[in-house]
Amino acid sequence: MGRTPLLEATGEPRKFDPKFRGPIHNRHCTDIICCVIFIVVILGYIALGIVAWVHGDPRKVIYPTDSYGQFCGQKDTPNENKTILFYFNILKCASPVVLINLQCPTTQLCVSKCPDRFATYIDVQASYRYRPDQWNYFRQFCKPGFNNPRKSVAQVLRDEDCPSMIIPSRPFLKRCFPDFSTKNGVLTVANQTTFKDGRGKTRNVTDLREAANGINNVLDARSVGMKIFEDYAISWYWILIGLFIAMIVSLLFLVLLRFMAGVLFWIFIFGVIGIIGYGIWHCYWEYDHLKGIPGSDLTVYDIGFQTDFRVYLQLRQTWLAFMIILCVVEVIIILMLIFLRNRIRIAIALLKEGSRAIGYIMSTLFYPIVTFVLIAICISYWAVTAVFLATSGEPVYKVMANQTLCKYANLTCDPETFNRTNVTKVCPGAQCTFAFYGGESLYHKYIFIFQLANAFVFLWLVNFAIALGQCTLAGAFASYYWAYRKPADIPLWPLFSSFGRAIRYHTGSLAFGALILAIVQLIRVILEYLDHKLKGTQNSFTRFLLCCLKCCFWCLEKFLKFINRNAYIMIAIYGKNFCTSAKEAFFLLMRNVVRVAVLDKVTDFLLFLGKILVAGGVGVLAFFFFTRRIPLFAQEAPALNYYWVPLLTVIIGSYLVAHGFFSVYAMCVDTLFLCFCEDLERNDGSTAKPYFMSASLHRILGKKELSPKKAVG
Repeated sequence: MGRTPLLEATGEPRKFDPKFRGPIHNRHCTDIICCVIFIVVILGYIALGIVAWVHGDPRKVIYPTDSYGQFCGQKDTPNENKTILFYFNILKCASPVVLINLQCPTTQLCVSKCPDRFATYIDVQASYRYRPDQWNYFRQFCKPGFNNPRKSVAQVLRDEDCPSMIIPSRPFLKRCFPDFSTKNGVLTVANQTTFKDGRGKTRNVTDLREAANGINNVLDARSVGMKIFEDYAISWYWILIGLFIAMIVSLLFLVLLRFMAGVLFWIFIFGVIGIIGYGIWHCYWEYDHLKGIPGSDLTVYDIGFQTDFRVYLQLRQTWLAFMIILCVVEVIIILMLIFLRNRIRIAIALLKEGSRAIGYIMSTLFYPIVTFVLIAICISYWAVTAVFLATSGEPVYKVMANQTLCKYANLTCDPETFNRTNVTKVCPGAQCTFAFYGGESLYHKYIFIFQLANAFVFLWLVNFAIALGQCTLAGAFASYYWAYRKPADIPLWPLFSSFGRAIRYHTGSLAFGALILAIVQLIRVILEYLDHKLKGTQNSFTRFLLCCLKCCFWCLEKFLKFINRNAYIMIAIYGKNFCTSAKEAFFLLMRNVVRVAVLDKVTDFLLFLGKILVAGGVGVLAFFFFTRRIPLFAQEAPALNYYWVPLLTVIIGSYLVAHGFFSVYAMCVDTLFLCFCEDLERNDGSTAKPYFMSASLHRILGKKELSPKKAVG
């Protein structure tokens, strides 16, 4: 492996400090302007949260609101015992979304319970004298204080003193919805297929379907949700045991990588070669077996597109194409192994070195907990602030008129002065009812901007937390690599020291990198929002343009994450600002692009396989346990409604646990790789410039043997 010219992109020789011995301690603050901006933004974010807390009212999310802007079920109010919202005429509600958004154009009233029978105001009024109990039941769904069954039906319906009809309902999301059920495949409400609408018509219950579309499925989902909650309640102990086993298995896999990284890699590679070889043989066997069978010599073009893909498997051309593809893949893999064998050996050696480094700095395995806590705090603060911002505002009332041609319909109004206006004269029966929460102040006009700022700062903080973790781990592992005698020269508390350096000197640089990434992510969020809003109305050109933009920014985000990751490593080593570190990391990687590609794929392959093995192994064990197929623990397994609930939780949780451990490992390998490339460019193995790499890496390079002192490491 030849020496690489020490040239920057400008062609000038790259300057090295001959006394460099790893992460420098005499540092200075970097990207101070960005650090100041970051601190100011955090203070502004806290101020935004306080303002949102002052103006917002999460009760608007917890409690439904009636037509008078009053909360249902709120303590110390007349509605304290009336926790459910009732709709006078649910037929006017087009969809559940309209209901939940409180924009259904009908009177909404807080009640203590939903109606449990069919009844109309006409029938109740007619039977008032000899059946007063029916009126007493019906009037609880009328406006508070109304008790005049002698009032004419036309006037009652015009003034909406009472609903024209009530139907059996049940509460969901603290709102009354029709009690749908299916009988012999027919939609019914309380086993009836028709009902009186209180206006002289008999209607089918299917007319309620549009107003409560999908509610029955959601109610069924609520029942499933309760069962899932029960399963979690009785199996959480065993889920934690499964995750603990996943942690132990992940640690064992890292230990195996230290001693058997080469063996594991070659076993997996030759296994893949063997599987592909078997696939080639099987394709040839199918190709030869179909010889002479009628119709097998047809081409894919002849039969065209078929929904049953098994038809294509009856063609010789299909198996020939499969065989050619597999042969090409097999040849590519073999050629890569032949020409890149030395690079692969370096990658495997770095994998072993990474396991050794983690073995000396075991505390790094638990640092992801710190990152998780920081991200959890960011998510919680963002969610709370978003809720308070969304519930900011005063009640807005609008004119609700029964007449479709009323010129005052949907205009804002004041309920206190509404009766003194001429609206009721021009539009008889019109009412000033609550519509939504909003306002005309400067704060309320810019709620959307505040929500956008909330999302942007959230992305910035999350990316900063990730950057802090990467820089901290990189500094700890760089301390290991640049220790001449390992482990004797490794600094005391390398992880804690690296964390302190990152916070004290490089907050601005980490915030700068996180800012760039947050801007791209926010643009991606906006593009997704536009795509969702324009769906169904956009033309082909718009769809194509949005698709291209989304793809470009996705690629840009992936590239920036790669650059930022390596820039943080260089910041941890040299203590330079973000732009300089990113530039040096980029050109260093470009000078070793083949090594980068090989190392990246080898590491990704092994770690991905490790994650699958951990999640799959623990998942199989959990499957046999929760299905009581392990005789020794059959009595210990809990009785579950759905065994797949804890099973999927264990599998997904095990994968995340393994990902947490292996992300530290991947960061370790990336750091050691950059240090390795720097070591090659700085030193030549002589006494004056000895290599800092391990003895195994030195032997792979084919250089002269290490000095006796170095061989100790």
